[in-house]
Amino acid sequence: MNTSIGTENNFAKATLGGGCFWCTEAVYKELKGVIEVQPGYSGGHVKNPAYREVCNGTTGHAEVVQITYDPQIVSFSEILEVFFMTHNPTTLNRQGNDVGTQYRSAIFYHSEEQKDTAEKVIGLFEKEKVYEDPIVTEVTAFDAFYKAEDYHKNYFEKNKNQPYCQFIVAPKVEKFKKIFKEKAK
Repeated sequence: MNTSIGTENNFAKATLGGGCFWCTEAVYKELKGVIEVQPGYSGGHVKNPAYREVCNGTTGHAEVVQITYDPQIVSFSEILEVFFMTHNPTTLNRQGNDVGTQYRSAIFYHSEEQKDTAEKVIGLFEKEKVYEDPIVTEVTAFDAFYKAEDYHKNYFEKNKNQPYCQFIVAPKVEKFKKIFKEKAK
């Protein structure tokens, strides 16, 4: 298992599945302290899966983003707060009209500390009844990350006029900016 510390700069990694990776990438690119956001696949049984295979639900992978961040600027707990406020963690294998295990809500932790933090944040959200329904987010040890095809990187930036981006991605980015304005770049 990889450690949570990434480079000599002491950057950390978070691997999260919040439905479509175009949405989660666009949101996290706006968060202070985030160095890089890479869309990809994690949590499945096929090595180096292709987008088409993941979309068919045959690989077991979730669409995820792997976030490289500076823990001196943004904590893992804050990253999870954004995660839980910008997707629906109460729908099993679904985000809006996107249905299938590839769209599941998932946290692939890189350390026991991340696991503990994830469980505490979920517990707090449930205690505070942020959502009417129970949180069904999977909390699983990180195993492998497979980078998505190049055309997925910066998808929202490159395709802002596409209907999916206008009606699905843009509102999530705006919600993030409204709720977390002090944490936005």
